[in-house]
Amino acid sequence: MKRKDYISWDEYFTGIAMLSGMRSKDPNTQVGACIVGKDNRILSVGYNGFPNGCSDELFPWAREGGELDTKYAFVAHSELNAILNYRGGNLEGAKIYVTLFPCNECAKAIIQAGIKEVIYDSDKYAGTPSNIAAKKMFDAAGVKCVQYQRSGRTITFEV
Repeated sequence: MKRKDYISWDEYFTGIAMLSGMRSKDPNTQVGACIVGKDNRILSVGYNGFPNGCSDELFPWAREGGELDTKYAFVAHSELNAILNYRGGNLEGAKIYVTLFPCNECAKAIIQAGIKEVIYDSDKYAGTPSNIAAKKMFDAAGVKCVQYQRSGRTITFEV
């Protein structure tokens, strides 16, 4: 008889997104993403960070200051990184699991990539202009958005 306490697909892929976010070197916000095909196979992952070739030692991680003195002009978000990391061609009909609800810029990339479902953990920027714009675009484009429901399960690793 098979084991009954295995994790669900949503727990698994959200966990992969969370683990991916742990690769981010951002001292304030670590965000991860995991793109999954219709057959529940991982297609790509990403996390927020600077583009390849842009040293995380030389570019700013600050949240406040002049536009070119903060991370905002330079950091690629996890969703965009996951989309750009995919080398298999078409993402039409895929799902993206993200640890933070996508901003309006990432929403554009998700829609253009053909991703049809967003499963997100946190929506801490709900009600901000970027968040409202993202939700409007997702609604107009027919992208389903579902907040991940945590099971309360503690995941531990045994060696």
